[in-house]
Amino acid sequence: MLPTGNLKHLLQYNGAWWYYYEKNQESIRPVVVDNVIKILSCGDHIRGFVTYVCSNHNCLHFKHIPFTCKSRFCPSCGKKATNAWIQKQMDILPKTSWQHITFTMPSILWEIFRINRHLLNELSKLAAQCILSIAKNRNILLGIFCALHTFGRDLKYNPHMHASTTTGGIDDKQQWKSIFFKKKSLRNAWKYRIIHLLRTHHKNNILTLPEPLRHFYPDYSSFNKWLNSLYQKIWIIHCSKPSQNPYHNVHYLGGYIKRPPIAQSRLKHYDGNEVIFNFLNHKTKNHENFHCSTEEFISRFIQHIPEKYFRLIRYYGFLANRNRKHYLPIVYATINQQPKESFPLRFNQLMKKELGFDPLLCILCNSKLYFASISIGLNHQEIRKHHKNLALMKPCAA
Repeated sequence: MLPTGNLKHLLQYNGAWWYYYEKNQESIRPVVVDNVIKILSCGDHIRGFVTYVCSNHNCLHFKHIPFTCKSRFCPSCGKKATNAWIQKQMDILPKTSWQHITFTMPSILWEIFRINRHLLNELSKLAAQCILSIAKNRNILLGIFCALHTFGRDLKYNPHMHASTTTGGIDDKQQWKSIFFKKKSLRNAWKYRIIHLLRTHHKNNILTLPEPLRHFYPDYSSFNKWLNSLYQKIWIIHCSKPSQNPYHNVHYLGGYIKRPPIAQSRLKHYDGNEVIFNFLNHKTKNHENFHCSTEEFISRFIQHIPEKYFRLIRYYGFLANRNRKHYLPIVYATINQQPKESFPLRFNQLMKKELGFDPLLCILCNSKLYFASISIGLNHQEIRKHHKNLALMKPCAA
């Protein structure tokens, strides 16, 4: 049985990923293969490494620290990216009241968005427009950051948007005005925008329908009538109570955005045939174990890997990249906040913060380790040639 909580070994154990890859390689997206290869090679000397030696000349201890893969779907790299992102946001975001809003859609639409991944590009903008349009009517410029989630707790495909917005903003006189959002007005705006998106793409022949829908609604007219019926379905919009600083929202979203769809701590059992992982059932509010085959687990996991260069986090209002240089100083001045320069944390600082120890201390004499040399490994294109060996845990010559 595989030790719990190790995604990389789960993919390698018993040749799980390689078996899946050989069976399904015609249908696997290239970006999926690239990300899995990154996970398999993460921390392997094939990527290269840095050598540190002890500053105590009487101590012969040295340490090789291999380079990591930087994939968001790698558990260790995702964790580091999460902490770095949270730290940066806490330095930049205004310390004011924030409201967290979740936009969902009926489950019947999930498959449409899964097979039409280009539609995911629009969701963040549509969610932000729902908020910004209400604020604009009151002459308020808000700060918003949005995050796309495609996964549910049991790894099913469930695209939905999380938006965090300031509950206030600046008007044209550069004065701060407060605002609060309610789900009814947001729900109507969200429904309209999603249905209009699908209608427009179908009309322009750039929408692929799942087989059942294609069978029952073969033309634009019948599909349009079906879309109209969606107005009567339940669309859940959740508006949380405002919090007095962005920490909760940043920390919550960071845990989903910068890490794999499933935390390693939730992997409870794997024997080469069956995977068991824990999840919170929102209906029962209880933690349950989900049982599935290795192939089903991999299928559920990789469907959430976004296309290359896809931005899961996007900013709007005075936080938009084109606006923040001009408006953020005004916002800081309005709410009496001193701007803070953000510095990225180094890996040893992250280790100290998360695990409570300094990786650059000698384990023999407790002296400082210092940089000695760097060994350059293979680039990603060269590492791809070792795909099979990495998947089957065979040696790879760098």
